[in-house]
Amino acid sequence: MSLAKALGYGEGEKLLLINADDFGLCHSVNSGIQQLLLDQTVSSATLMMPCGWAREAALWSARHPQIDVGVHFTFTSEWDLYRWGPVNRKGKTDSLVTSENYFPKESKTVEQLADPDQVKEELIAQIEMALAMGMKPSHADNHMGSMYGLATGRHFLPIVLDVCASYGLPFRLPRFLLEENGQIAPPELAEQAKQLAQLADSKGVVILDYLVGLPFQLQDGEDFHSLKADMRMLLKSLHPGVTELITHPSLVTDELQAFHGQPLKRGMELELFRDPDIQKTLQDEGIRMIRWRELQKLQRDRTGFKT
Repeated sequence: MSLAKALGYGEGEKLLLINADDFGLCHSVNSGIQQLLLDQTVSSATLMMPCGWAREAALWSARHPQIDVGVHFTFTSEWDLYRWGPVNRKGKTDSLVTSENYFPKESKTVEQLADPDQVKEELIAQIEMALAMGMKPSHADNHMGSMYGLATGRHFLPIVLDVCASYGLPFRLPRFLLEENGQIAPPELAEQAKQLAQLADSKGVVILDYLVGLPFQLQDGEDFHSLKADMRMLLKSLHPGVTELITHPSLVTDELQAFHGQPLKRGMELELFRDPDIQKTLQDEGIRMIRWRELQKLQRDRTGFKT
């Protein structure tokens, strides 16, 4: 049975989750994402528990349990002037950090050096920290793809899926890979995705059909109008089934500009789904926004998970 049908929708429906990544990164990001969540402009957000403003975001989430907020598993710290490290204070983390005890800047280092047992302990610590602050996480995903093996092929997905299963959390993993033009990936990549999807199924973790997003970096000559045009094209290319679209919205403030390498792009993404043309495209394409909580309920019903 397809995921759409299992959720109670039609086979041919285009179902969309719009997730605001990096909740908790800083106050400016928190303020922007909270606006979008309250307006239901985005479906959900995921929270970086190791970051300095995670507590503000987590306590806000605890006060708004009707809003879907998940855990953004974080093992990298990419900015020069603002760094963070593990939240696990009780176990070993030496394979996860630099000489300064921060997470490394890129996923490749994580893939090369991280000890699987330390990864598992840190995953659990990040979820437990969210729970201790009163959150009821709706799902989980991964900052910068550090768990997926994208740089070297060494991934930690069996561990991630085990942890997600034990906490009743669906996870950001696409069953079907797409190329940049929106077409299904070639057979060799499709087979890899199929094997990982089967692994998730075997552990009872509900995953996506598709995962999409626009480039993280500001492109040459890009402005809000070109970004909007690219997003409209992306929305028009969605396949039937459940798709998650990744965004990184924020208010553009002195705080954000003090450390972030892409502040203007973050501000554009804050306004993108508020834009009437984007809203009209969603309507014209018959795209239905759904919630991660629906996937979580399906997972917990299937596995008999008890809170």
